[in-house]
Order: sequence, then C-alpha cells, then structure tokens
Amino acid sequence: MMDLFTTARPDHSGWRIDETVRAAAIAEHDLNALQDDAALKQITDFAAALCGTPTALVSIVEETCQTFLARTGYDATESARETSFCAHAMLEHDIMVVPDATRDPRFVDNPLVTGAMGLRFYAGAPLIRADGVALGALCVLDTVPRDGLTDVQAQGLRVLAADVMMRLSDSRATAASRAAISDSEGRFRTLADTMPQMVWSTLPDGFHDYYNARWYEFTGVPAGSTDGEGWNDMFHPDDQERARIVWQQSLQTGEPYQIEYRLRRHDGQYRWTLGRALPIRDELGAIVRWFGTCTDIHEQKEASEEREIIAQELSHRIKNIFAVISGLIAFSARGNPAFSTIADDLRARVTALGRAHDFVRPHSAQSRPTAAPTSLHGLFGELFLPYQPQEGARILVDGDDVAIDDRSATPIALLFHELATNATKYGALATDAGTITVAIRSEHDRLLLDWREQGGAPVSAPANAGFGSELIELSAVRQLGGAVTRDWDPAGLRVAIAIPKTSLSRG
Repeated sequence: MMDLFTTARPDHSGWRIDETVRAAAIAEHDLNALQDDAALKQITDFAAALCGTPTALVSIVEETCQTFLARTGYDATESARETSFCAHAMLEHDIMVVPDATRDPRFVDNPLVTGAMGLRFYAGAPLIRADGVALGALCVLDTVPRDGLTDVQAQGLRVLAADVMMRLSDSRATAASRAAISDSEGRFRTLADTMPQMVWSTLPDGFHDYYNARWYEFTGVPAGSTDGEGWNDMFHPDDQERARIVWQQSLQTGEPYQIEYRLRRHDGQYRWTLGRALPIRDELGAIVRWFGTCTDIHEQKEASEEREIIAQELSHRIKNIFAVISGLIAFSARGNPAFSTIADDLRARVTALGRAHDFVRPHSAQSRPTAAPTSLHGLFGELFLPYQPQEGARILVDGDDVAIDDRSATPIALLFHELATNATKYGALATDAGTITVAIRSEHDRLLLDWREQGGAPVSAPANAGFGSELIELSAVRQLGGAVTRDWDPAGLRVAIAIPKTSLSRG
C-alpha cells in the first residue's frame, strides 16, 4: 500500500496526505469520460432513495477542487476543496456521518452550511483504491439535521461505494489500455518512419489507412491521398489490374501478399518495387490488420534482366555448338561411308542432348516452351517429338510429374533417347501398330519410371551388351545414382528405372 500521509499538506482531519501521489492516481482515471456516467448516476439515485435524502453525489477530491462525476438533486459539477466535506470523509476508514453541521466545529463556518444551500446532514463513504489511494467519497446530503444512518442504510452505502470503485477501476483499465495503444502506435510510427523501406498498413478488409514517411517521400503525393484504394493509381497502368487481383486473393484467403510491380516515383519515373504484406491475427485467428512493405528493387531487377540476356546468349551459343558438332559428324560420315551408321547414331544422340539443353536453358518470354522448363513431362514431350506421327501419339507419358533441372536433364535425355531409338530399330516402334507407355510414379524418396512396349516385333535379350546398353547404364546408374531392370518379354520390352529424387533437381 502506498504511503499517502507523508507530504507537508495538512488536511482538516489532521492527516498529512501526499497530493503528488493522489494527483498521479486520479490522472490514471479518465474523469472526462466518467462525467455524468449512467452507471454512476444510477448509484447516486439509489443512494438518495436508500437514505431518504434529497441529494447524493460521487465526489472526486482533487488538489484545489472536488469534481462531481454523478449527481442526484444537485446542479453544480464541482466546488472548491476548502468547502469539501468529502475531503474529510475520504480520510476515514468507514462512513463519516455529520448529524448537524451547525454543531460540528469543522463545518460550522463552512459556506455550504451558512450560505443558501443550508447543508445540515452529511454521510460519506470513502472511495479508496486497492492500493490505498483515497479518491473521494460517495455521499448523501440533507438540509435538515438527522440522527444518522440506520444499519441497513450504512451497509447499503458501503456496497454502493464499492460499486463506484468497480466503475472507477474499469475506467482506469480502459484509460490504461488507450494509453498503451497510443504508446504502441507512437512507437510503431517512430520505428516505421526511420525504416528505409516504405511501410503501410490496412484494416482487415484491405482499406489502406497508414503509410510511413518514406512512402510520401518516395511518391511525393500529399499525405492521405493514397488511403483506401488510391494506392493502385501509383502503379504503372500495365501492373494495376494484376496487383489488384493478387491483393484481393490475399484478402480472401489470408495468404501472404507478394508481387513485383512498377511504382511511380515523385519525379515521374516508374521504379520496379517488391510489395509484401502479412496478416496480423488475434487469438481466435481472425485477421485484425495487414502490415506491408514496398522495397525499391529497380537496380536488382535491371541486373537480373541483364544476367538473363547473357544467359540466353550463352545458351544460344551452346545450342549452336551442338549444331556444329552434328554438322562435323555428318561431314566426316560423307568422307567415310563405313562410318555412316555410327555417325547417324551419334548425331541422333547429340540432337537429343541439344533438345534437353534447349528445354532447360534460360528462356525469354518469347522462347519459353509451353511446358515449364522444370517439368519431366515437358522434357519427355520434347524428347519424344521425333518419334510421334502426326496422326496420333505412339509414346504415351502418364503419371506424376516432377521437377528436374539442367543437371538431370542430360542423363535422362540420353537414357530415354536410347530406349526410343532401340524401339524404333527392334521393338514397338519398328511396326506400325506398336506403342510405348512411360508410367511415372513418385514414391517417398525416389522416382519410379516404367517403360513398357507392346504391339511391336518380338524381342529377346541380346547375346552381348552393346554401346547402347552401356550408355543406359552410364546415364541411369552412374550419373543419376539409380537402378535399371530389364524384362525381355517377347510381347514387348519392359524397363523399370528407379532414380533418387535428390538426383533430379537441386531444390
């Protein structure tokens, strides 16, 4: 409990109270919000009726005056502290009763007693906080002397005083919460204004109601002009609809917002910007606010585009190298007819490698293939294209699709090109009715590929493993770390291939 009786200010009762502590305590309550509070008015109405007096007050005694938060039978909202009966009552441990003020030395000369009001009877229950700070009193007044309060009236007045304190405690908690929120918002705004990024915030429905100083410095627009949906007008016209759709998607799903767009700077230049936002949720999971940032990435974007151009040029040169090698093989074969068959096989393998490289290389928007350049299905589509007649597909790819990269594309291309070439010479594709099915199944940490031929010429295991078989082993086992099993069923070759997923892509 605070020590309230240590200052140099004497009160009429002889106690010495610390007015600095009391002033600080009273300031913790929002007295303006409590003025004429309905709940407190009900208390004074009931107190007056209970005690049979014309007047009842909730009085907060401040340093120079007393404020009446609720009044029954009284018009004034405050009076001087020098004339206050409640300034004495609040220092008592129980109800202070003055039966006849004209007979009490403390009040006999009080203007409230000698003046027009003609106060005679007073009973006040002190309003004491749990920490011992005296705030004032709940009092009942009369203009005629009385013997005092009955036991029921005294008990009722104590209960009503406790109710007043509960209401004051609620106001104190509310005021503290408002102060905490105000302090928190102030800290946030100070922090946000010192950040190099543009910071913004919206209501749960996406209404923009805050931007930091950096936003206005960058855009040069007047404060408040981009509230609501005005932010979208700051984007490049070609990016506005896309940004709006992405933002609406985040609002509807609660998913984080991220997009790159061109934002107009104060000098009129559009700068590439990365926009991000995350939802803030309450304890029940409901979104209460969105906080976002805008980061200028213009230089990084331009550098990335330059790197992409260089990568495309390099890939184009590598593709040309494949073409040169194929040309050299053809040229050598013309000068050595005995080399012709081997040259055809070698050129086909080089062409398959070229297709694989062309599929996974960096692409521009114009050169990008229809399938994603990380798709195994897409690579098979490119690889098997020379074996597919126009009237219908003879190699069917079915099952799970997985991500690949440039590291795995080359051995996969060599492996399945070899299978397709052998099928053309000796297996399913050697006849008009034959077909091949490639079934793909993702299983835990490995990928299973089932190559199955049917409807072609009868097959049997070769007496000796040729270069093609060695190439299949090299691609599947040594480069991809997988395993190959062949089943030489006369009805059609079946090859089961298992590849670790870690060999397919770096991701």
